[in-house]
Amino acid sequence: MSEAEKGASKGTMISLEKVRKSFQRGREQLDVLAGLDLKIEEGSFEALMGPSGSGKSTLLNLIAGLDQPTSGKVIIGGADVGAMNEGQRANWRASNIGFVFQTYNLMPVLTAVENVELPLLLAKLPAAERRKRAEIALRAVGLEDRGGHLPSQLSGGQEQRVTIARAIVTDPKIIVADEPTGDLDRHSADEILKLLEKLNTEFGKTIVMVTHDPAAAERAKTVHRLDKGVLAN
Repeated sequence: MSEAEKGASKGTMISLEKVRKSFQRGREQLDVLAGLDLKIEEGSFEALMGPSGSGKSTLLNLIAGLDQPTSGKVIIGGADVGAMNEGQRANWRASNIGFVFQTYNLMPVLTAVENVELPLLLAKLPAAERRKRAEIALRAVGLEDRGGHLPSQLSGGQEQRVTIARAIVTDPKIIVADEPTGDLDRHSADEILKLLEKLNTEFGKTIVMVTHDPAAAERAKTVHRLDKGVLAN
């Protein structure tokens, strides 16, 4: 596909309309998102910033289909994710979302390639095909020579690369990243951010990243700032 064709095929990937999210804490209702509107185009790399408690992670969870809005619409890739039940959202996530968190959440008894294979177990693929796809994902993050290593034998930056390989092994449309560089030193953080940029520019992944790090946010094409449940910009 040419660059012109890629540009022509792009549209709105994420659309939130008047989204509210409230939680009950005892007798008190806690309003985390207050009528928020947001549109993110396909193939964009966007950062969410804001103080603690501003609603960043709540917003990311709604985009990822991990939670439902109290009211309003969450339309992702044309699917009304906010209206899905829990089982429907789980199936939708498996096909559309790749997750990268601050904590790597790798299984310590599994090798890197076995950790990357985990999301494919739901796809009922033959073992040889699972392994092939996991090895391709590891190659994409520059760890093709570390597939047989356990997480304890890897550096923090390498563990996060395995996490990213696991996130892309199902070829999701969207990668959601919650403080992906929060536990890393500056050099390792820069390497992870370069990798996310590559996934965005070369593989066309739509990326939504929560971060408190201005250096990380600079890598995004657009930065959204939240404050008390509303977008400040």
